[in-house]
Amino acid sequence: MTDKITIYQKPTCSKCRATMTLLKENGEEFDSINYYEKPMTIELLRELLHKLNMSARDILRTDEPMARGTESATDEELLQLMVKNPDLIQRPIVVRGDRAILGRPPENVKKLLE
Repeated sequence: MTDKITIYQKPTCSKCRATMTLLKENGEEFDSINYYEKPMTIELLRELLHKLNMSARDILRTDEPMARGTESATDEELLQLMVKNPDLIQRPIVVRGDRAILGRPPENVKKLLE
């Protein structure tokens, strides 16, 4: 497979670190984007959701305190909230070409290596 992998991650996240270790162990080169240093835009989030085949609600970290009261929020409202508060985004998001996988658990990423 020729498409390079990109991982959107938070360095202090154990799932992100485990996913990067899994990629390295499989000999995969990848670009790592810390979305706290390089914040996501609504456009990028929309693109990632399309590749994930998920909705904004599907990647919402509902256990985060900021997620309280979002039960009736629209996808657009959730996207705006996620851009302002990246802790609300499930991570890591791993992309290869036109496909993406949520690395929870990290073993999910193996589907992109096939």
